[in-house]
Amino acid sequence: MNGKRLRLEKLFNNSSNAVIIAIDHGLFDGPIPGMINLKETAEKINPVIDGVLLSPGMLKHLRSVFNYKGAPMPIVRLNWSSVYCFHWNYNDAYTVLAQSVDEAVANGAEVVLASLTLQTGSEKNDTRNVEIYSRLVNAADKLGIPVIGEYFPTHSGEISKEQMHEQVLTCCRILSELGCDMIKTFYTHDFKKVTDSCPVPIFGLGAEKKPTQLEALELAKDEINDGARGVVFGRNAIQVSDPAGFQAALCDVVKNGLSPHEAISKHKLL
Repeated sequence: MNGKRLRLEKLFNNSSNAVIIAIDHGLFDGPIPGMINLKETAEKINPVIDGVLLSPGMLKHLRSVFNYKGAPMPIVRLNWSSVYCFHWNYNDAYTVLAQSVDEAVANGAEVVLASLTLQTGSEKNDTRNVEIYSRLVNAADKLGIPVIGEYFPTHSGEISKEQMHEQVLTCCRILSELGCDMIKTFYTHDFKKVTDSCPVPIFGLGAEKKPTQLEALELAKDEINDGARGVVFGRNAIQVSDPAGFQAALCDVVKNGLSPHEAISKHKLL
């Protein structure tokens, strides 16, 4: 357990909050703007951030990104779910194991992520998803590897804000009850109730690309103000003209308490 504690301290890097940049989108979307050449994308990540979320097969191709003192921590996603493939009209959230904890750690993962979707409309499918999630959480715990549990609802782009909140509130608590160390999930209209109800740190995600960098930073600020212990941003931190500059601004907002306007001005962002 000391190993897990040390990894958690490293992730939060002597701060109360953490910033994670997600570049695992190719696992579900294939190549997207800003992530066509993943090595080039990773090399633009600012080392002031705390962790990088990536897919199981990419860590071996990106070792140089994590191979220096003070580098961000590699965080590997372990399971694949069809719930992310809404561009194929998939929403049933069938989940499979993409890589075992042992394999991820052997490749260099310091933290792992296990996702869970419930309320799929199928009792059998929900039960299977919990079984896969729990197996990963328990395997990581035996090795002293921190786990980020991720809750991602079905039909995320179509449900009402009230439905989103109720699913996130209920299912984040279920994730923590099943044993994860942190949670990544959607920001809701009553997010403080979500963070207050969970005994583990919660990270707010960036979701869809915001029209402006200011709006993305305002989202991060709102998440922190409502009790999040950090953020996991992907498109909003990568699909910008100056990814390293935006990520530095994001760290100032999330970790150092700057206002979004102050961070925009300090880092000369558009």
